[in-house]
Amino acid sequence: MVTSGKKAPPFKLPDENGEALSLSELKGQTVVLYFYPKASTPGCTTQACGVRDHLKDYKKEGVRVIGVSPDPVAKVKSFHDAQKLNFTLLADEDHAVCESYGVWAEKSMYGRKYWGALRTTFIIDDQGTVRQVIEKVSPKSHDDEVLAALASL
Repeated sequence: MVTSGKKAPPFKLPDENGEALSLSELKGQTVVLYFYPKASTPGCTTQACGVRDHLKDYKKEGVRVIGVSPDPVAKVKSFHDAQKLNFTLLADEDHAVCESYGVWAEKSMYGRKYWGALRTTFIIDDQGTVRQVIEKVSPKSHDDEVLAALASL
């Protein structure tokens, strides 16, 4: 997994509208990049709606929030629209970006093993350096954890 103090791995992914966004385009902005397992699932919906409802707090901190999942663009778009999200979601369908950040891992649920994205948040400074990594994020407390981390930077 990418650790604090390291350069954030570059990426270029389609957003919910199919338009490409790269990390290099975000230089000069602090970015909260959060990885979530799957659009339209209960935990991911809780987490995304929390970000939506706290977006003014992130903007006060001068931060751009971006969510990333290994879903196809159509599913990301449907989730974005259904939840009336007011921030960018990216589709990492081939999970290459998840892998480059070290959040693509084997998981187990109800005895079934599968590969998926670990719920992890990276705070990336305006020069592209990872300032903090928050692992095993709780969907309900995600915003409190991230906003507290931003305040301590």
